[in-house]
Amino acid sequence: MHADRITPALCHHAEGPCWSETWGGLRWVDMLAGDMLHLGADGTARRLPTPSPVVACVRPASDGGAVLALEKGFGLEDADGSIRALPPLWEEDVRMNEGAIAPDGSFLCGSMAYDQSPGAAAMWRLLPDGTTTREFGELTISNGLAFTADGSRAFYVDTPTGRVDVLDWSSDDGLVERRPFADLSGEDGSPDGLCLDAEGRVWVAMFGGSQVLGLDERGAVAERIGVGARQVTACTFGGEDRGTLFITTSREGLADGEDPTAGSLFSVRPGAVGPAEENLFGDGEDVAAPSA
Repeated sequence: MHADRITPALCHHAEGPCWSETWGGLRWVDMLAGDMLHLGADGTARRLPTPSPVVACVRPASDGGAVLALEKGFGLEDADGSIRALPPLWEEDVRMNEGAIAPDGSFLCGSMAYDQSPGAAAMWRLLPDGTTTREFGELTISNGLAFTADGSRAFYVDTPTGRVDVLDWSSDDGLVERRPFADLSGEDGSPDGLCLDAEGRVWVAMFGGSQVLGLDERGAVAERIGVGARQVTACTFGGEDRGTLFITTSREGLADGEDPTAGSLFSVRPGAVGPAEENLFGDGEDVAAPSA
């Protein structure tokens, strides 16, 4: 299979696509520009600036707004579109990178050092009451994170490992018992963002490999989707029937004129469908009540 290019090269470093009825379609980020993008029904993309030089990830919230991972912490978008940054969580030369809403309605996002220093990154968690915790560290380029439909496990990528890992999840303990699921070190590219389909299969963007890989329940490669840009960053299912896989790409580090479709949004219909709706920030069981 080959993905179709559906936008021009709009972004320097496109990442984090997410389809939600809460905001009426697809959003993704131009991470290092600090902008979100929204794909309109007519196929045009609209930029939504944030108050941060970096917006790494955006996910829908139960109140009609969104939760954001900004450069050094989190932010909240109200239903009217106004955005406020929460206090920064660190001073080091480290930025947020990729995350997901957990089954309890909290937001987890991992980080990476700008110079990609090994072990300098961590996984952070934001509860709807504003409480933040550092879940665990010793990460390098914390990337794709997606929870299973039953809420018991999550699939995760720390890119330099060359693997997709799986962890157990509970609202009390967070992500624990990390173990390998799929070794992709022999494939073209490095694992980056990922998503799950409705049957729980994993789809992984391969940065530098011009492809998205579909993995079966054992972690073996069952599908390959060619993408017309090398630096494939992330993917998500969306569309009215959830049967379209949207794929983001990056031109970070590329010379002018090199890989001219890099930074475009691509899509393909791989014969799978995504979950009915991802978890919403603030909408889950056993989650702390928002502060008054």
